[in-house]
Amino acid sequence: MLGLYLHRDSPVHAFPVGWKLAALAVAATGLFFVSNPVAIGAALVGALGLFALARLPLGAVLGQIRPLLPVLVLLFAVQAAFAGWETGAATAGRLALLVLLASLVTLTTRASDTIDALERGLGWLRPLGVNAGKVSLMLALTIRLIPVLLDLVQEIRMAQRARGVERSALALLVPLLVKTMRMADHLSDALEARGYDPR
Repeated sequence: MLGLYLHRDSPVHAFPVGWKLAALAVAATGLFFVSNPVAIGAALVGALGLFALARLPLGAVLGQIRPLLPVLVLLFAVQAAFAGWETGAATAGRLALLVLLASLVTLTTRASDTIDALERGLGWLRPLGVNAGKVSLMLALTIRLIPVLLDLVQEIRMAQRARGVERSALALLVPLLVKTMRMADHLSDALEARGYDPR
């Protein structure tokens, strides 16, 4: 599950891990204060430019956004119906941008480097009783699991389409929850098998 990293000789890959994570956190926070769809569209173009700078194949970019398309369309339609097309475009654009940026980090950063950087960055919380190792692992897995969950959504959609199941939020949510819980169980077993100490 943690094998998404694609090695390339690029400035994005060489950029310090801590700065990548800090930039992702700032971008995720700042997006909530941006409601102009044009500005969000410009940010999306910038994110695609970073993928090009990282010398990642086009298939890798499309692979991150393709599973998200049905969700984006549904999100835009709902928001546009109740709050106007500008709000719908901004909301869908925010989600697409967040997924692209999180995917860029995981595609250009080894999982072990991410966990180490987070643990170092959270070291100052140890005197407060915070286990920096556990928190860093949780954050790294959260970032990594965003594209994995999108792949699950696509997999469920394809299976439902093949069976002729009616496409609805409930029909998607139930199997998604089951698969997510099963994946979390497998992850827990894998960590235990590798001797991870949660203390």
